[in-house]
Amino acid sequence: MKFKANIMDEAATARSLARITHEIIERNRGAENIVLVGIKRRGVPLAHMLAANIKRFEGTEPPVGSIDITMYRDDLSEKPRESEISESVVPVSITNKQIILVDDVIYTGRTVRAAIEAIFSYGRPCSIQLAVLVDRGHRELPIRPDFVGKNIPTSKNEIISVKVKEYDGETGVSIYTV
Repeated sequence: MKFKANIMDEAATARSLARITHEIIERNRGAENIVLVGIKRRGVPLAHMLAANIKRFEGTEPPVGSIDITMYRDDLSEKPRESEISESVVPVSITNKQIILVDDVIYTGRTVRAAIEAIFSYGRPCSIQLAVLVDRGHRELPIRPDFVGKNIPTSKNEIISVKVKEYDGETGVSIYTV
């Protein structure tokens, strides 16, 4: 991979997440019935950042869960097993809750489809909304995020890299060419 550009630094990422938080609160008329569920791996720390923002803005902190979509992928038979399955954690009943599914980047939509399927294995939510830090286009499925930090049009030979402190020691978004 060849570095192309830094798209968002830590401050820009924080501003985008603050805006997404306000949009989530506005659309859901508060935060009382919300459960944030991060898609492993980088969606989880982003979900925690959104929860912290909601607490700061609304005074109430929504539950945060994590979902591993490995067993729900539609390409399991095509790919060699690359990683171990990690545990999904949904800390409360999701029945009749507003689920905010959180991911770092949306690309083809297949990860989100798998995450939605995984969510339904835990119950029947009132609704599922999607928050992503970056939408890079190139959808293969009719899935569209409800909340987007930044739209970054890409070519198929480019990769968006989202970094979060928990895994990378820094926060930001960069683009690379393959």
